[in-house]
Amino acid sequence: REGAAPPAAGKGPAAQAGADTLKGAVIRGLRQRAGEITAKLLETREPLSIIQDEVIPALDEVGKAFEEKTLYLPQLLLSAEAAQEAFERVREKAQSGNGEEGEIFVIATVRGDIHDIGKNIVRLLLSNYGFHVIDLGKDVPPQAISDAVVKTGARLCGLSALMTTTVGAMEETIVLLRKTAPECKIVVGGAVLTEDYAKSIGADFYAPDAMATVRYAQECVENYKE
Repeated sequence: REGAAPPAAGKGPAAQAGADTLKGAVIRGLRQRAGEITAKLLETREPLSIIQDEVIPALDEVGKAFEEKTLYLPQLLLSAEAAQEAFERVREKAQSGNGEEGEIFVIATVRGDIHDIGKNIVRLLLSNYGFHVIDLGKDVPPQAISDAVVKTGARLCGLSALMTTTVGAMEETIVLLRKTAPECKIVVGGAVLTEDYAKSIGADFYAPDAMATVRYAQECVENYKE
């Protein structure tokens, strides 16, 4: 229900956050309020700055509180929904950057994983920097990712996994892509990954954050031109 903070431990972030800022609305899990504030902010601020300065810090705070057990799963999910609402408002404003003429970048959250906020932020940034992003969504089987890369001729593919139980699906996808699209560069990211682990499963690049994906993709495009 909108208008009241969702259940949380007394010392959790929702107990202190106000609903007058986008960060506070996301922390409190107020989806409608988050959308309203985002729409207002878009009148005077750049879309990407709203994501970087408001939404990401809120998600970081909520995630940390969840790990420290000062915030419960129901609120974590509500915060994710509020962040998604803000993200959709921003995407609508910034989507013009996703041109058909840009370098194709296939992106997906791997099979078994339904978390896609991080992937969506990467999609938004890539689109804003002129890439033609083909977003396959979440819980995507390896074969579907491979088929999309082969069909589109994509030379870049991004895979996301937030849960340790789905990293195996990420590795399976990489193995398949090496067979079906050996020239495609594979970028991986997600809270459960490290650079060493990314290398061990055959990824070309580990992205610790969304902008790292953009920078690597831009480097690849420059190399293609040489």
